[in-house]
Amino acid sequence: MLDHVSISAGKDLAAAERFWDAVTAALGIPKVGAEPDWLGYGERADADHPERAYLSVRPGPAGMVVGRHWCFKAGSRAAVDAFHRAGLFAGGTDDGAPGLRPHYHPHYYAAFLLDPAGNRVEAVCHRADG
Repeated sequence: MLDHVSISAGKDLAAAERFWDAVTAALGIPKVGAEPDWLGYGERADADHPERAYLSVRPGPAGMVVGRHWCFKAGSRAAVDAFHRAGLFAGGTDDGAPGLRPHYHPHYYAAFLLDPAGNRVEAVCHRADG
């Protein structure tokens, strides 16, 4: 479960914005803001809404992003598929096509992408009925 994550997107924030706009929209995660040095997605948790999660994307030095992985909850297997398609279309790189990963558990349906800055991003649906 994620509460909030802040990541560096390299020097090309416009490429990061295309990618993150596409994959978060596919998962139904709202974009909550954009400035020249910041992108925000999701909703910040608070006392009344502790279940919320938030992602902040900022520019940073090229090459500083190594070995990061985030997994987002998806409400269905179709949303996982949409996440993967949207990410590829928006400049991401395939790092694992949508499908079952039974070595995690029998219903673990996930897809993996690398964003334009090299972050590893996953969407997963845990539901048996997909």
